[in-house]
Amino acid sequence: MSQTPRETNETLAQASAQGREQRHIIRNRVSFLEQKIPGYASVIGIVGILILWELVCRFEIVPPLFLPAPSLILVAGWDMLSSGELHENILASLYRIAIGYAIGAGCGIVFGLILGFSRWVDAILSPVVYSIYPIPKIALLPLIILWLGIGETPKFTMIALGVFFPVVINTFSGVKNVDPIWIKAAVTFGSSHLSVIRKVILPGALPMIFAGLKLAAGTSLLLLVAAEMIAAQKGVGSMILHYGNLMITTKLMVGVLILSLLGLLFNRGLQWLERKLLPWK
Repeated sequence: MSQTPRETNETLAQASAQGREQRHIIRNRVSFLEQKIPGYASVIGIVGILILWELVCRFEIVPPLFLPAPSLILVAGWDMLSSGELHENILASLYRIAIGYAIGAGCGIVFGLILGFSRWVDAILSPVVYSIYPIPKIALLPLIILWLGIGETPKFTMIALGVFFPVVINTFSGVKNVDPIWIKAAVTFGSSHLSVIRKVILPGALPMIFAGLKLAAGTSLLLLVAAEMIAAQKGVGSMILHYGNLMITTKLMVGVLILSLLGLLFNRGLQWLERKLLPWK
């Protein structure tokens, strides 16, 4: 039985209304994926922890010797900054971590690309990389000092080793995850091996490379502090050890908070660089 024009219009209107309702339901279900987060949200957690920390210390739930209040740490930090002590130690640590991180990250990216691109290199050297990676690098410090002497070179080497392995493994994984069709297409159109690495493999592996760089940033700070505690006169790690021995916990916590701030700055810097190099993410 055929419908009248009016019935047809009503049917179409109902179908359109049902379609809009379904789209609205689906949009509500996936709204969390498009939710915009205000810029101040990133500091809420840090501010909340500092307030709670201050309250715990003000009500003397924990003795000040064991956990000084943030306000007292800030006063101690200002005194150290005014005397020039803080400036000198931070610069010494930044110099060491910049050199060690650059060497380790650069070598890790290059070696990871070669490891992922060449099956011969993969077959020969992958077992070596995966067998050395689990060794705690700080356990090698006495041996490195024996080989390289006491100075800046062992510290650079320690940090570079700690950075190298996470970066090389993540770079290798990133290369292996590149779609082989892209590589075959580039080779088919006459690209050389170097051009394939530079224009196809490296851009495709960049997300994993940055994951390795972020992981290595935290490792580099750990090894920096360990190396400075064992064999350094200046640096944040040496400063923490010195004030720990003297039981001056306010100045000790200044060093700890500086390391926390450095870790945050490294992470934000790598995120900024990742957004610049990977605008499609």
